[in-house]
Amino acid sequence: MMAAPAPLSPAAANALSAFLRGVERRALVVSELQAGDAGIGERAVAVAMRAFAGHATHLLMAEWPARFWGLLCSTPQLLNPPVGGYWPADVAHLQQLAPAERLALLLRIGGGLDEAAASAVLGVDPAAYRQALATACPVDAQGNPDAGAWRALAEQVQGQVRDLSQPRLHQLEQLRESVISGVLPGKPTPAQPISTPVDDRRRPARRPRPHSPWSLLTWLLLCVPLLMLVAVGIWWWRSQHAVVDDGSSGGLADHSPVQVEALPDDSSPAGPGADPHAASDAAMLADPELALARDADFLAWYAAGGPLPVDESQPQPSHPEPAGAALETVDAEN
Repeated sequence: MMAAPAPLSPAAANALSAFLRGVERRALVVSELQAGDAGIGERAVAVAMRAFAGHATHLLMAEWPARFWGLLCSTPQLLNPPVGGYWPADVAHLQQLAPAERLALLLRIGGGLDEAAASAVLGVDPAAYRQALATACPVDAQGNPDAGAWRALAEQVQGQVRDLSQPRLHQLEQLRESVISGVLPGKPTPAQPISTPVDDRRRPARRPRPHSPWSLLTWLLLCVPLLMLVAVGIWWWRSQHAVVDDGSSGGLADHSPVQVEALPDDSSPAGPGADPHAASDAAMLADPELALARDADFLAWYAAGGPLPVDESQPQPSHPEPAGAALETVDAEN
């Protein structure tokens, strides 16, 4: 059993997760097309990811791509794929190739590695890698390299990388998270047995529980004293606030605590001679100089030399002379 890698620091975990997210699709498609089996390709990617996580912290990030692809290509699933793999018709050319030539071609058109990087991953010199590519290249009827078939094959492989299904993407995500966390995915828990619902018709009907006579008697013993207490309280309150009806209210008794009492009428009837100032008022009205007394304020103002009011009985000019106009004087006439 493979041991789980040690937990990584947050910074290393983020960097490793970003790298695996960028390479995992191409790695899965290359592994599947090399083995001709999706399950074998997934196992190869899982082995390479776990092995790479144990070495990544000791390497420079620039060395990560070569290290990861080298680990992937060195897995037994890709070096010696089992016989009897399956390839769809659009990539059936891969089935005709030897495993070493097929892997060299897939690293180029599926992994996106150039000649120098691919030859370093496979551990061969660039000349040997170019020879493997030439052997793996599709040829036409005359035996010459077919550039059109090469481009069509490359487009099919790259299309599988782009159009990876959602279930497989989710599977890659789970694998990446388990590698980063250092926790191996556990076995699925067995499904819990589903309890069979019991038919209600088979259940015995519950008999209604008879009411105990003590419960009714208890309620009576509790309620009767309470009702008697309430009745006594109402009777006492009415007795304290009752007012005897003497018949003056028309049969309606006033239960208000406010008492109303009529006050005696001390007003004197009006009549001649009732006003004590009537005699002095009559003497004033009979005085012949009453009119002169009424104009006393005006006469005092006039005697003091007050200005006479303007006579507004005559029409006034509509366009008065400006204030700055020269005034005509006696000297001007001379």
